[in-house]
Amino acid sequence: MPISIPGPAISAGTHTVKQPTRLIAMTSCATAGKCSVSCHTDAPSGFSGESPHSVSVRLLVAITGASGSLYAQRLLDQLDPAVHEVHVMLSQYAPQVLATELPEGLRLRDGVHQHSHRSMNVPFASGSNPPDAMVVIPCSMGTLGRIAHGLSSDSLLRCADVMLKERRKLLLVPRETPISLIHVKNFELLLQAGAQILPANPSYYTRPQTVQDVADTVVSRVLDHLGVAHNLVARWQDEPE
Repeated sequence: MPISIPGPAISAGTHTVKQPTRLIAMTSCATAGKCSVSCHTDAPSGFSGESPHSVSVRLLVAITGASGSLYAQRLLDQLDPAVHEVHVMLSQYAPQVLATELPEGLRLRDGVHQHSHRSMNVPFASGSNPPDAMVVIPCSMGTLGRIAHGLSSDSLLRCADVMLKERRKLLLVPRETPISLIHVKNFELLLQAGAQILPANPSYYTRPQTVQDVADTVVSRVLDHLGVAHNLVARWQDEPE
């Protein structure tokens, strides 16, 4: 049930995410509810949105406590639950970062499924029921390191472990700088295990005008690697003859 709690603060214990008009509770129980708050997509002007050639995917979007909440928001903005089966899971520290970086809260469309990182009863904690793809966006170095070493201490990490062992698509979007040798070694382990690493490195040849435009240059690449058609960012053109 949605609950009204004043103020933007989000506690790790309740996993409550503020909405523009109300708050929704990220429950810690074994059964996850569906989001009842509509999300309005802010697509760039001149673009018609998702292509009719998109292939429906069953997708788990995991959000950690790394800086870069806007990347997760913009990815969720582009995933239509009427077309794709979209699931969302937050790490223990994600709510604090969301409260800081997204003052209006994380917006979720109707039909998006929410799951607690505390329960191993989530559907994707077993290799018998993996999603088509999982994206960790943004991905903290702590989460990345724990995935690299198979430390399935919560359901988010267990779901990532399932993706690797079942040879499903696991896409990690780390946002960290500078990079240490430990990070590089963890990158190597994950690449060898079959994960895809797509660092949150924006591009600028499309001349982005806003922070959202900059974030979209990363999100567009995530969508490409998920096989989800989009018109989010103009593509690099062939050289004129």
